[in-house]
Amino acid sequence: MIIRRRLTVGVGILLATLTAGLGTALPAAADEAPTKASPKVELVLDVSGSMRTRDIDGQSRMTAAKQAFNEVLDAVPEQVQLGIRTLGADYPGDDRKVGCKDTKQLYPVGPLDRTEAKTAVATLAPTGWTPIGPALLGAADDLEGGESTRRIVLISDGEDTCGPLDPCEVARDIAARGIHLVIDTLGLVPNAKIRQQLTCIAEATGGTYTAVQHTDELSDRVTQLVDRAAEPVVTPVATEGAASCSAAPQLKAGLYTDREKLGEHRWYRVDVLPGQELRASVSVSADRAVNNDYGVLLRAVTVHGREIVRGSESGTGRTDAISSGLRYPKPEQDDTDSTDSEDKPAAETVCLQLSNSFSAPASVKTSPGMPVELTVDVVDAPDDAADAAAFGLGRGWWLLGVLVLTGLIAGLLVGWISRWRIAVWRTN
Repeated sequence: MIIRRRLTVGVGILLATLTAGLGTALPAAADEAPTKASPKVELVLDVSGSMRTRDIDGQSRMTAAKQAFNEVLDAVPEQVQLGIRTLGADYPGDDRKVGCKDTKQLYPVGPLDRTEAKTAVATLAPTGWTPIGPALLGAADDLEGGESTRRIVLISDGEDTCGPLDPCEVARDIAARGIHLVIDTLGLVPNAKIRQQLTCIAEATGGTYTAVQHTDELSDRVTQLVDRAAEPVVTPVATEGAASCSAAPQLKAGLYTDREKLGEHRWYRVDVLPGQELRASVSVSADRAVNNDYGVLLRAVTVHGREIVRGSESGTGRTDAISSGLRYPKPEQDDTDSTDSEDKPAAETVCLQLSNSFSAPASVKTSPGMPVELTVDVVDAPDDAADAAAFGLGRGWWLLGVLVLTGLIAGLLVGWISRWRIAVWRTN
């Protein structure tokens, strides 16, 4: 009897211990694997009257788009929240003011019910105007909220017919919100003006433009873009550089986005400990028509204004982006520099100055500024830093030192030769 009681008590204690252990372990496991926000995608379809044209595989553009949409909806990854917005789907009249408001959300952004979404698409018929700008603004609002990646896929067969609201300017304004929304565009007509407008919309947000003339091309490309939204990406952190180092934001290692106007200077601050190396790079996107001959400069400067090191790049003609970078290895602190071996070495505040020499015709808007992507990394410095920046000198100082040394040696040689010639002349 005593043995049975002891056994029962022992089993009870064991079960209680396991229960307590599981109770504490499960929340910890849940904390270690937080749920990642689902990516959001909205398909924006042009349903204007021109979509009746029969020039895609012997059928109308609208029929080809519906067929492609059905295939895309079947292939949408489970983790993607998808929505559909239309433009020009409801108003068939001639009132421009009314027609340019003709955009609505056909299917809300969220978990996809494939049957319901296909049914909604099947009801569409080519109808009215082409308000691309208002449709993009509506799509951006549809995708607001949360920390997930966002993507708009615009399919259109024509230019925006609702000026003066320029869709390209709308795309720049959307990008300037700092919500990391990418717009990809697909053109159904091989027209130079249409291609130029859709390309400008895509480039303003870091997206892509694709010309498609067949149903399978349209289906494959849209599916590819939706799948790309589901891929893990590093989401940049929106920041705002200051006009001076003292007011600059403090940055840690990471990827940042900003906006910089033509010819503007922007400042950022990074702390670097002895024995670490600062690596910084920047890309400025020329998302509008700019003049030839331009450049970008990234400088590392002390808080007192002395240049440490710089990186620069220049270009001529139209390019999508121009990049530059720099490295600053800070030497280890000597033991003699600190009286207490337990004291932590003080970090040096390095000011990063970003400048550009872009200019543009008077007709080009300079606001919002051009997209900037800044990468900051702080790693262990190499054991033997051969970079000039390790000594706190920019590249220009090395050239100046070489010139001074060369001039000194040349002066000594010329002086010695002159004295020798005068001594010979006096002797003779």
